[in-house]
Amino acid sequence: MKRLIYIFTLTLVLVSCGSRSGYFSFEGRLLNLNQGEFYVYSPDGVFNGFDTIKVEGGRFTFETPCKENGTIVIIFPNFSEQPVFAEPGKSATIKGDASHLKEIEIDGTNENKLMNGFRQQIAKASPPEVTKYAEQFIRNNPESLASVYILRKYFIMLEGADVEKIEQLANVIHKAQPQNGNIARILRYTKAAKQCAIGAKLPAFKAKDIYDKAVSEGDLRGKVAVVYTWADWNYESRNLRDRLSRMKNEYGDRLAVLGISLEASKHRCRQMLRNDSTGVITVCDQMMFESPLLEQFSFGSVGENVLFNAQGRVVERDLKPNDIESKLEVLLN
Repeated sequence: MKRLIYIFTLTLVLVSCGSRSGYFSFEGRLLNLNQGEFYVYSPDGVFNGFDTIKVEGGRFTFETPCKENGTIVIIFPNFSEQPVFAEPGKSATIKGDASHLKEIEIDGTNENKLMNGFRQQIAKASPPEVTKYAEQFIRNNPESLASVYILRKYFIMLEGADVEKIEQLANVIHKAQPQNGNIARILRYTKAAKQCAIGAKLPAFKAKDIYDKAVSEGDLRGKVAVVYTWADWNYESRNLRDRLSRMKNEYGDRLAVLGISLEASKHRCRQMLRNDSTGVITVCDQMMFESPLLEQFSFGSVGENVLFNAQGRVVERDLKPNDIESKLEVLLN
């Protein structure tokens, strides 16, 4: 599940305007940054894959076809993220300061205004208070898309995620949004998480690697194995990928490493790994957060990992790179 953080100074001022029927848009001017780009993606299918927002002369615009309400996540140059809730034919106004991104305001739809209130509530809250406010928000607004985003960010992506609490809150939202596919997937994730907890067996799966070679649990069976998720736009997961590649190079065939790439392009994934000859298996089915492998290994976000012993049992989940190294040293030596 984990986080996108860097430090970058910017000020956002986006000017609201009407959008074409069947489209959602936002536009604006970015102070203190003359040129650059943002990544944007939609976890619930407003559009597929990733897109970029170009910044020229401090100004930028973004428009996408939008058939139904959904979520667009902006990844800023500092790798922090911000959700924008889209509606067909609507547009959004965003304003804020990069040094206080927790206090950013996004107007233009009721969902965005609702999220503004939550952001203001947690701006100066302690981590336990943030969790408390997040749960309160979900229970008070189970019909909102903002609740789905908050559930993922403040519960699923939390280190040491409480699966029981996630399932409980997901059911609250599911009751109000029974047709929401994202919530259905989260409920499947909670079921898989229980099945892939410490001591659980290596799950059966079938996939193809980035070179179209068949991959299955048989490639991991009988070896100490690490399975993890990564994406080029997530610094922490890239670091994890590089560390695991070095470990694979050190331990050779005694260690199996399976990386599940959440990139939207298999070709791009091949390009990024073209010089990797360590034997790490990489799968990129181009389904991003919709990949069935995430559910099978009970992953909910980028940067997660699970460690199996040679008997095919889960021994640890979501370790830091240094802790993975220490655990592998014990298991393999």
